[in-house]
Amino acid sequence: MTRIIKDGAVRESPFEMVLDATADITSPNLILPLELYLASRGTQGIHRDTGVWLDSDEAVESLIEGDPEGWSNCPVIALNFPAFNDGRALSSANLLRRKYGFSGEIRAVGDVRRDQLEQMMRCGFNAFQMAEGHDPEAAIAGLKSFSENYQITADRQEPLFRRR
Repeated sequence: MTRIIKDGAVRESPFEMVLDATADITSPNLILPLELYLASRGTQGIHRDTGVWLDSDEAVESLIEGDPEGWSNCPVIALNFPAFNDGRALSSANLLRRKYGFSGEIRAVGDVRRDQLEQMMRCGFNAFQMAEGHDPEAAIAGLKSFSENYQITADRQEPLFRRR
C-alpha cells in the first residue's frame, strides 16, 4: 500500500496506480490512466471503486465529456505533476472543484514536494502522494507554517477581510 497525506493526516491508500495499459484492471481500488479509464467504463469486470489519473497535458474536460454520467462518482481523481515546476495540474484541480463541483478526493501524484502542498491545497487538492524520498510527516509539519490566505481559494470561499 502507498502512504499518502489525505485531509491533513498520513494514511495508507487502498488505491493502486496503474501505469501499464496492459495491466489487469479487474481488481478493485485501482487508479487508471484516463485513456484506459474511459475505454473500460461500463465494461464487465470494472469496479465502481475505480479512480482515474490525468497527466498534466490531459484536459479535465476530456474526463467529463468521456464519462458524463459517472465521472463525478469517481472515488479519486489523481492529477500528475511530471516535474516539480510543472503547475498545469493546479489549474485542473481548481476547475474540478470550482467549475465542476467535484467533492471527492483529488490527489496530487508524481513529483510532489513539501513546498508545493500549500498552493496545491488552495487549488483544491486534498490528498498528496509524495515524490520518492520525501517524508509525508515532514510535509504535514510544513503545512502548519501557513495560517491564513488573503484571496478566495478552492478551500476557502471567502477572502480574509470578510472573515474578520
